[in-house]
Amino acid sequence: MSHFSTIKTELRDRQTLLEALEDLGHGPRQGSLMVRGYRGQTVEAQLAVAQANGADIGFRLNPETGSYELVTDLDLWNQAVPVERFLAQLNQRYALRSILAATAEEGFQVSEQAQQQDGSIELVVTRWA
Repeated sequence: MSHFSTIKTELRDRQTLLEALEDLGHGPRQGSLMVRGYRGQTVEAQLAVAQANGADIGFRLNPETGSYELVTDLDLWNQAVPVERFLAQLNQRYALRSILAATAEEGFQVSEQAQQQDGSIELVVTRWA
């Protein structure tokens, strides 16, 4: 029998999380949603990504920590990469989005952005006084 698993994250900003998910090719639904699992089981979340098998990947805000937790039925995980790799990719895109927003707020512009062979992203930002 499957059940929902909760994975803690440090993802705190909803808009940045949305943008990171979209960067990875996922169009999340928003609102008070029921994330679907095994045999119609559900759990509530604020963001949900539908999977081809009918199950969802959800993100719900933990009010105690202020972070979004990933909630899903791991037995129904239906992504091209394992959950650990999915979270690593999501964290990378979230960090990139956070850095871009912070640097733009300080008046910087991205002059170079390159994906390296090892998967890292190199950013060069500039600001003219």
